[in-house]
Amino acid sequence: MQKVSCVFVHGWGMNSAVWQPVLEKLPGWVGASVIDLPGHGQRTGEVFADLPSLSLDLQTQCEKIKITGQPLVLVGWSLGGLPCLQLGIEQSKVFDALVLVSSNPCFVNRENWLYGIDGEVFNQFAESLKKDFSGTIRRFLSLQVKGSDSGREILRSLREKILQQPQPNAMSLDAGLAILQQVDLRDQLAKIQQPINWILGGQDGLVKAGLADVLNDTKEMNAMKNNVSVFEKAGHAPFLSHTDAFIEQLLLHIKNIAN
Repeated sequence: MQKVSCVFVHGWGMNSAVWQPVLEKLPGWVGASVIDLPGHGQRTGEVFADLPSLSLDLQTQCEKIKITGQPLVLVGWSLGGLPCLQLGIEQSKVFDALVLVSSNPCFVNRENWLYGIDGEVFNQFAESLKKDFSGTIRRFLSLQVKGSDSGREILRSLREKILQQPQPNAMSLDAGLAILQQVDLRDQLAKIQQPINWILGGQDGLVKAGLADVLNDTKEMNAMKNNVSVFEKAGHAPFLSHTDAFIEQLLLHIKNIAN
């Protein structure tokens, strides 16, 4: 099996430690790298202003990681999927395929778009995060592993890893919130030349599972190498609640470009 580089991008308010349960189970032919977004984890002294600056930062990180002649797959969760999509829209050659986990080209509902989250609900979550970061993250993680056979064990380890990292700075939290509220990439998806694999949670309250039907039905998306998977019992973080099944699906996608 040809070795493949895989870059994991975390979501809003989190840090790269959230991917630890996945990294521990990946086979040796996957060269896994995790990055912290500016303002998060080990990069709390940095900031970003908008989606273009975030995607430029991601491209810079990928250029450092990319190995000549070795495919590179971007795996973006939630907010982390948006700079991945933006790079594809800009037709960046730095990566070869996308895996988007519980991500959405348009996160907040609009008049003709009901596959995201209600704007007021999202604002309430954002305020909770800023007022009580640790408490809100703990509650959020608890919801994501609910129903998992090893939920308590996963949760205990994950809380420790994530909360041991520095808290995201306020400017980056606000910038990420603005991106989630304002960005709408639906009309630009057809520009992406690389294959896109979407993994969604059937019980996700932030990205509705109905998005799968839209992605499958859109002619522009069908013209691309596009695949959509729904984990029916998963919430917003299927890689935490259904880690083994998630890795199985991820490796299927990666093998398609490795062969």
